[in-house]
Amino acid sequence: MNDMTGRVCVVTGANTGIGKATALGLARMGATVVMICRNRARGEAAQTEVQRVASAPVDLFRADLSSQAEVRQVADDIRARYAHIHVLIHNAGLQLPQRALSVDGIEMTLAVNHGAPFLLTYCLLDALKSGAPSRIVVISSLVHRWGSIDFDDLHLERGYTMDRAYFRSKLCNVLFTRELARRLSGSGVTANSLEPGLVKTDFARVYTGMQGWFVHMCGCVCLLKRLSRARRRRCILRPRLRLPGSQAHTSQNVVPSSRRRLRVMMPWRGVCGMSVCICAIIAVLRYVDPCPGLPYRARRPLPAECRPK
Repeated sequence: MNDMTGRVCVVTGANTGIGKATALGLARMGATVVMICRNRARGEAAQTEVQRVASAPVDLFRADLSSQAEVRQVADDIRARYAHIHVLIHNAGLQLPQRALSVDGIEMTLAVNHGAPFLLTYCLLDALKSGAPSRIVVISSLVHRWGSIDFDDLHLERGYTMDRAYFRSKLCNVLFTRELARRLSGSGVTANSLEPGLVKTDFARVYTGMQGWFVHMCGCVCLLKRLSRARRRRCILRPRLRLPGSQAHTSQNVVPSSRRRLRVMMPWRGVCGMSVCICAIIAVLRYVDPCPGLPYRARRPLPAECRPK
């Protein structure tokens, strides 16, 4: 197991899902883990759990990453306590069924998924350079391939959908990481975007109907969690992984994000492969959903207000 003793690792969104699993893994390796969470109660519960397996301090900072003022404040608080940072992991993210604006007037998905990593990296960059060799890891997604950016409608005032906002934010993550890596070349700080694959967390709880059923079925494939854990560990710890940000880290290798192929990160054999294939076909029905927003389990019988006229 890799020894991370003496290394300071900052993880955003560390109270649940991928962020919590990452914090636990780093703590077991001896790293000093710095957790940034929005909900203090849930953050303290996660901190207690991480501290049980840690041999070094585990710090918790509360911040609402949709607010630029709070991002700057938490960065100041971290810098006041740690002069050197060795790993910065941008994991926090969200997706919203309804359009919302942050306190700064920015579309909420863009503010949290892209604006917060951008600003937090800028505020902690000196500490990262002081801790070189150091690394910045941005959790992106394969769906960045389907994202697009309309600079005339950055806040999605026209035609907002949850998927459109989320896909765009993940594209921003990849583009940001590419340019960041170029600018940091030779500084001792590397930047990589990470595609975590299909992971069973509560992040997709906002999906309903056929989409929700499909996401739930994918989450039942427990093998995916083990693949994702190994992928994150390689991206964070692998000493020779000093690549330009145009490269995206996947389960087996590193490939240019601009030439990635659509792949599901799991072995296509046995019952698991068959079930996911079936789920993927059924998921196409989301485009002809007769009653969007209604939970799948409630579709028998179909409510009168959702029946075709």
